[in-house]
Amino acid sequence: MKRVVAAVAAALLGVTLLTGSTAATPPADADSPDDVIDPVRGLEYWLDDYGITEAWETTRGAGVTIAVIDTGIARGPVELDPAVVGGTDMSGLGSTDGRTPVGAVDASHGSWVASLAAARGTGADTGMIGVAPEADLLSISVGFGSSAAVPFVDQVADGIRWAVDNGADIINLSFTTNTTDWDTSWDSAFQYAFDNDVVIVVAAGNRGSGTSTVGAPATIPGVLTVAGVDPEGTASVEASTQGITLGVSAPSEKLLGVSADGAVVQWDGTSGAAPIVAGIAALVRSAHPDLDANNVINRLIRTTTPAEGSSVLYGYGLVDADAAVNASVPTVTTNPMGSLEEWIRIYRRADAGPVAQPTAEPVEIEALPPAESLSRDDSPLLPTRETLLYGTLPLVMVTSAAILVALGVTAAVRRIRSASRTPSR
Repeated sequence: MKRVVAAVAAALLGVTLLTGSTAATPPADADSPDDVIDPVRGLEYWLDDYGITEAWETTRGAGVTIAVIDTGIARGPVELDPAVVGGTDMSGLGSTDGRTPVGAVDASHGSWVASLAAARGTGADTGMIGVAPEADLLSISVGFGSSAAVPFVDQVADGIRWAVDNGADIINLSFTTNTTDWDTSWDSAFQYAFDNDVVIVVAAGNRGSGTSTVGAPATIPGVLTVAGVDPEGTASVEASTQGITLGVSAPSEKLLGVSADGAVVQWDGTSGAAPIVAGIAALVRSAHPDLDANNVINRLIRTTTPAEGSSVLYGYGLVDADAAVNASVPTVTTNPMGSLEEWIRIYRRADAGPVAQPTAEPVEIEALPPAESLSRDDSPLLPTRETLLYGTLPLVMVTSAAILVALGVTAAVRRIRSASRTPSR
């Protein structure tokens, strides 16, 4: 089925109109209508290039729920409606089920993100299909702009808690704050998700949108941060940003998305790379329901395809869905992307620990006797034995000796003078 495609305003790098000229070309040896590749499906290069179609031989994400905290997943598109099983609005601008797109410019953003993660297609081999087409979606609408009645940091914190409480196994966050630090209210919200075994996947941000370095929430320890690459697997210059908190890389250019009005558009940005990885995480959780969130993340980063470049550009490497689902990977006991709880303890000093308690009963020590007061019956002007012995007597002796020496010297001088006056003979 060929879709009518309309132009859509985008808040990120840009949206391209899909036309007949951009549709996939049928193979040269196609000799029957059944061999013709659906135009939309043919543009989803990441399905084959990143091992997703191979992973589908094992699982398509059934039994896993992905929460999309974004501008809302629109009602209407046939690719999305069957996937959404619940939702809510945190902005004060949308509907109670989270299905009314929020935002004048980027209202379709949430629908694009959701379609990359778990779109159902329009048929068995037609229309846009997501990475985990049998996973369920939760639509949690938030407002990115200043028009929202609720502060953005509160929307996100409340959205995360709602997602956890309503069965999310994976949470996708395709936005950045353009600052490395984050509001303290996010500490407990993100930790709540980690404590409840939820994987959080976050977009790294885009240089083309003014993000010069990875910002929160992509800098929060424990989240899986996704960088973007072009169709050739090279770090994207405009549709990604770089930093030391990157976990994995996924396509961020020439992506597809189903808009709120049902039109399929082509767009760029790590906002699209993140749900691709969230979808792969859903495949892993579906194939390995016994694995906790730490080990889901570990499988994703340990099975990547190495990239020629720094980890600051690619993280651990390019995601490989087939390997993540089917490879043998040793288990871990901690989150390889870090511990938010430990970070809080060190940098927020929110938990000073219990007050030290004495290990033994205190010992009572008898009070010292009062000091004896010194009293004198005689006048303080009269000498005592101590002053005579150690003061007056030595002074008298020294003075007497000095007088005797002086007298001797004087007598000697007189004798010398008398002798000098005697006339010579």
